[in-house]
This record gives sequence, structure tokens and C-alpha cells, in this order.
Amino acid sequence: MIWLSNSTLARLRDQLRVRGQRPSIATAEPGLGPDALALLSAEAEYGPFCEAMYLMMSADGDVGGEEREVLKGALRNLSDDGLRSVTIDALLGGAEERIAAEGRQARLHDVGESLSHDGARAEVAFVLAAAIAFADNAIADQENETLNELAELLGIDENRANQLLDDVEQDLGRAPATVT
Repeated sequence: MIWLSNSTLARLRDQLRVRGQRPSIATAEPGLGPDALALLSAEAEYGPFCEAMYLMMSADGDVGGEEREVLKGALRNLSDDGLRSVTIDALLGGAEERIAAEGRQARLHDVGESLSHDGARAEVAFVLAAAIAFADNAIADQENETLNELAELLGIDENRANQLLDDVEQDLGRAPATVT
């Protein structure tokens, strides 16, 4: 199980709040119930993060329980515990379906494009993807390649990527807390 400080994810979440939400281009259809509206809202705000993490989870072809736990913990932390398990599962299912339908490369490029215009969101996605790569205590070559490609697509240069990873590693060494 990965040890990830809640302060790291909380700091990233707070940075996102300062930057503000990007306006959603999706409009709700008349008659949608509260659950469907909540899912639309969650997809607009957290969908790209979920998909970036799922792309990392599935990079080596083995989606493990530890990775799922880290993904769920990250989304709960970002949402200040506002996302229910059913919503997280729906976000994860949507990511799986899009990747199956469009392919990994197309989805990786779309995620990069959707997040690269906002540096704070891009950095959060990169750090969360890295946390997923470390979730099972081993980084496969495919995961490393995916993380490097994601950084490039997000507009994060090598020096900044290394700094972000160093910051997370340093934070992990301070006060470990389980992400659930």
C-alpha cells in the first residue's frame, strides 16, 4: 500500500480551488435526476484526473486493488470527501469505456489537452498519476513511459516533473497516512 500524505493532496486540492473551476461545457438535459446531475458535475470537475490515473493504472495491463484504492482515495481527497463510491465507480467505468472505444493513445492525448491549459490542474494530474504508478511498490516500464508521455502532454518539463516527484517523496517521508 502506498503511503501518501494527506497534506500533499490537500495542498493540491486547495491550489485547484484557488484557481477556480473551469466552466463545464456540458449542459444538463431536462428531467435528469439528482444522481445523473451529480455524475455530470463530477465528470466535469474530476473526470480528467480519474482518466489520467486510470491510464496509469492500466499502463502495464494489470489493474490492481492497491491502485484502485489510491485512485479512490485521491478522488475523495480532491473532492473533500464529496464523491460517493458509486460516483467514483461511474467515473472509473467511463474512463475504461472511453479507453476501450478510442484507444490509450487517443485518450492520453485528450486528457493532456484538457488539462494542459491550467498548470495547477496539470501538475495535480501528474502527481496523482505518479502516486498510482507507486501504488503497488513497483513501477513497470510501461508506467514509466506513460508518466513521461503524460508529463510532456501536460506541458510539464523534465525539471518541473522531477521537482514535483521530489516534493511528493519528501512529503511522504514526513508524516505517512494511508490514502483510502
